[in-house]
Amino acid sequence: MNFTRWSARLPGTQRRAAARADGLPTALPSEGSVPAARAERPTAETISLALAPAVDELPVREVLDRIPALVALVHGPEHRLAYVNDAYVAAFGARPPGEPARDALPELAEIGLLPLLDQVLRSSKPRTVKSRKVPGGRSYTFTCTPVPVDVPAAGDLPGGMGGDGGGGGVLIFAADVTDHAEAAERLRASERQHRETAVTLQRSLLPQELEEPDDLRVAATYHPGGTEAAVGGDWYDVITLGGGRTALVIGDVMGRGVRAAAVMGQLRTAVRAYARLDLPPHEILQLLDGLAMEIDPNQIATCVYAIHDPNEGRLVYASAGHLPILVRDESGTVLRADEPTGPPLGTGGWMHASGSVPLGPGSTAVLYTDGLVERRDADLDEGIASLEAALAGATGTPQVVCDRLVRSAGVTADHDDDVAVLVLQHPARTGPDGDLFRNAALELLGGVEAAPRARAFASGVLTSWRFPPDLHDHGVLAASELVANSLQHGTPPMRLRLRRTDRRLIVEVTDGDDHLPRRRRAEPADESGRGIAIVATIASNWGSRRTPGGGKAVWCEFALPRTT
Repeated sequence: MNFTRWSARLPGTQRRAAARADGLPTALPSEGSVPAARAERPTAETISLALAPAVDELPVREVLDRIPALVALVHGPEHRLAYVNDAYVAAFGARPPGEPARDALPELAEIGLLPLLDQVLRSSKPRTVKSRKVPGGRSYTFTCTPVPVDVPAAGDLPGGMGGDGGGGGVLIFAADVTDHAEAAERLRASERQHRETAVTLQRSLLPQELEEPDDLRVAATYHPGGTEAAVGGDWYDVITLGGGRTALVIGDVMGRGVRAAAVMGQLRTAVRAYARLDLPPHEILQLLDGLAMEIDPNQIATCVYAIHDPNEGRLVYASAGHLPILVRDESGTVLRADEPTGPPLGTGGWMHASGSVPLGPGSTAVLYTDGLVERRDADLDEGIASLEAALAGATGTPQVVCDRLVRSAGVTADHDDDVAVLVLQHPARTGPDGDLFRNAALELLGGVEAAPRARAFASGVLTSWRFPPDLHDHGVLAASELVANSLQHGTPPMRLRLRRTDRRLIVEVTDGDDHLPRRRRAEPADESGRGIAIVATIASNWGSRRTPGGGKAVWCEFALPRTT
């Protein structure tokens, strides 16, 4: 076998080691009469010229037998085995020369290395595969290098162990990387654990279960971005406000990491607290803006806060630098709610304003964060336009719509940004389901006849809705007390509104005065102050809010008995 041509591929350190093994000098003797102490130090070029003849005569096979890496030489189209070194034999046992690699080197066939040998022969270019685990549990990095091999014919060697008398070969060099592979796996396991911990932290800051409004169907999804352990600041929430109204929130704290998640958690908690005040959306954002500056003036966040009132058929919202809400109506037309939009939270000095977008029966609205539509290689408007097209064709339940929008945006497990999506639908109810959702309203002009008219109206409506006697009586009493309170403390115009859903009865009275009532203890001698206390006692819930026109609305709710 002729190894001379590929012996030059050995590293220089192995050549010198082999030279020392063969007794070659490791330094040049001094020349002439110059004392050794004063002799010039040999240069690298001088040493190289002196050792070159000895290296050329070095027995390469002896060197390969001594190195700790696994070495094998195969030749021909069937990759017949020509040579394995001692380390290879120690790792896998003796191997019969002259046999095809699939028989002689089954460990290489098991890890799929034989096709790589074919590629090396065809391309005459070296190939490397990293960290393959072989039978026995050790891991090796294999480098396969094409070499010219002159193997004697089978008839020239005893036992027919030769080859076809020539052809190309492949030198297989396997370095043991078991320690590195195990360290890398431990590192990956640690990263996965940190990642899972981070995602658990993020999800714990989001609603564990969405509240279920009577008049809306909602669903949300959250996809953490990337594979790193840094959590993001995306959040969403659904908050039932009472009186049939629902607040919907989505936001995004800029940046990643525990700081962003902490700011997000504080903002989400604050939103839920502010929502109980039942303020208009722009006033909620005004409060959040001040809070964001107190939390961290260098940390900004975007947010949309929207309120749905089933009596109005609209979604009233305010946006702090967030992406526009998309609404798909019953016919499939998608509307983009672009205005009004103020700067992100935490910037200060801006007066936010509320806008509205239609959300009638059969409509679907989508609130989302920028991870769904923003890409580094595309304009943001293009991403929103793609989302509009996907929403136009997305039908089904809110959860189905969520999943379809995420898939259409190409969001995968290695997506580089967090994605939060909140979908709400205002169903178009017909038939028996429509009978469970009804409205009735009466305009009150004031005067002494207003209270009797309100009681008679409430009694007739509740009778037609076939409520049980106790619920009927409580509803009439609540309507009478709220109307009486409005007549005494409010101003015209006044309206009594009754609404039923599949879960509750809502009684609401509006008037033109913006002074909100409060529950107080009435003394025995007081002639007033007991109406709100009575309503709070008999109702499941009650509250009040200011209306956009400058008046107020006072409402109460009664839970309906569950039917089996």
